[in-house]
Amino acid sequence: MSGEPSQAIATRHAYRDRLVALMAADPRVVCLDTDTGLFTGTDFGPAACRYLDLGIAEHTAMAAAAAMARTGLVPFVNTMATFASTRALESVKINIAYNELPVRIMATHGGVAAGHLGFTHFALEDLAVMRALPAMTVVVPADASAAASVVEQAAAIDGPLYVRLGRKATAPLPAGSGQAVIGQVQRLRDGDDVVIACCGPLPVLAGLSAAELLARAGIGACVLNVHTLRPFDLATLLDCAARSALVVTVEEHRTTGGLGGLVAEVLAESVPRRVLRIGLPDVLAPGVGCQEEILQRHGVDAQGIAGRVRAVLESQPLAWSRS
Repeated sequence: MSGEPSQAIATRHAYRDRLVALMAADPRVVCLDTDTGLFTGTDFGPAACRYLDLGIAEHTAMAAAAAMARTGLVPFVNTMATFASTRALESVKINIAYNELPVRIMATHGGVAAGHLGFTHFALEDLAVMRALPAMTVVVPADASAAASVVEQAAAIDGPLYVRLGRKATAPLPAGSGQAVIGQVQRLRDGDDVVIACCGPLPVLAGLSAAELLARAGIGACVLNVHTLRPFDLATLLDCAARSALVVTVEEHRTTGGLGGLVAEVLAESVPRRVLRIGLPDVLAPGVGCQEEILQRHGVDAQGIAGRVRAVLESQPLAWSRS
């Protein structure tokens, strides 16, 4: 992929633009939409016949995509994360995952991106649901460059793929972060006191900013972009955790079942460490508002992360001190 965007771009828009280019180049690629409006005004050119808007029928879209994949086509299903992981789950499980078909589920409005629409449009359990399906690759791009790249990397994935995308424009990762490769954790910052493992555009940016705040207090934080939850890069996490007494997870998801649950599971089996999970509380409706307001309200921001890390370290000074 040539160059990284220097301005804020929504991950869903980066995906859209790259998919349009892919459809023009590969006649096997099909886009199934569910009345999201994401592709309104886009000129598909000769590939227009391979763009199908099935309306608000997510379950049907998944079943249709499975049938197309069985014939050798490569379908991308465009829908909202909450509908992909709950309303259409039976079809995802039985038609797609059970048959290990190469359907690419591109789920927009992840987390509380649609916070202004209320609880019905929140997706705070989708990562837990999708990573529980053994055949499913689960990816959460942290910026537009990664979202565009995952469209191309999907060609190397034989089975189904779930990609969680955001709604609003978000800043790119710092220059020099490198390309996000599916299945490989990105090390964004080194540090031996704390590991901050993040998932999603706003949590990753918040984790990096929190690391800056902690550095001013003499605390070195290693920041990881865990963009792939399945398959999980256990080796990198263990390597970083081995040098730290505290591992922190930051995600736009409930603290149960998502990144926090995953990290706690694998560390308990391999390198036991204190895990601090930062995310949305384990309630169905954590409030209504804009995305940033909801996240800040629950401490998923730089100040909230840094404050909770310092509180844990101050309460356990012996666990933090290094021999």
